[in-house]
Amino acid sequence: MKTFFDINHIFFTVLGYPMSYLEFFGVVFGLVAVALSAKANIWSWPVGIANVVLAFFFYYQIQLYPDMVLQVFFFVTNLLGWWRWANPKPEEEDRKKELKVSRMEKKQFFFLSLVGLAGTVLFGQLASRLHLWLPSVFSLPSSFPYADSFILVMSIITTFMMVQKKIECWIIWIIIDVVATGLYFIKGAKFYSAEYFILTLLAAWGLWNWLKEYRLYAKA
Repeated sequence: MKTFFDINHIFFTVLGYPMSYLEFFGVVFGLVAVALSAKANIWSWPVGIANVVLAFFFYYQIQLYPDMVLQVFFFVTNLLGWWRWANPKPEEEDRKKELKVSRMEKKQFFFLSLVGLAGTVLFGQLASRLHLWLPSVFSLPSSFPYADSFILVMSIITTFMMVQKKIECWIIWIIIDVVATGLYFIKGAKFYSAEYFILTLLAAWGLWNWLKEYRLYAKA
């Protein structure tokens, strides 16, 4: 079991790229979780829990420390989201007796975006110094601390939006996934980069699908 969580334990090689068990199954669970989210399916949350556990060990080993920390947050919010979608208030229920899709106020969306950008700068500064403050834990410098911190901070904000089933979460997910696609490709995590390219497409589909469901409420 210990070797399963080691990125040097290779599952197979494709086009000269060595694929570890950890990276392969982390990507698979991630894709399935987002596909289920795009369909507003509550099973996205438990599948997401499996994804974040695998991703935690993967990011640690490629020195993307803000992304590693982000998985702890995701673990908690997957539990929260699972409960929230399954236990809506009576006026929040959809036809499946689950939390219905809704929209945010423009001012709130704009404010959260500004908070995210400010948080990116702050966490980028912190991430760039982790190897100096805690050398016994972080033996190597953080790779791309600001891009990685953008993914961290905006993902936190967007996950809370998703827990509340706000349509606008998909707009930010698209931006996050584009940044992550480039970052992981540069880091050599090509399968994760491919995953986030696919996640970009899934986020666009999720936006379209949630908008379609939202319009159905108006017709009901």
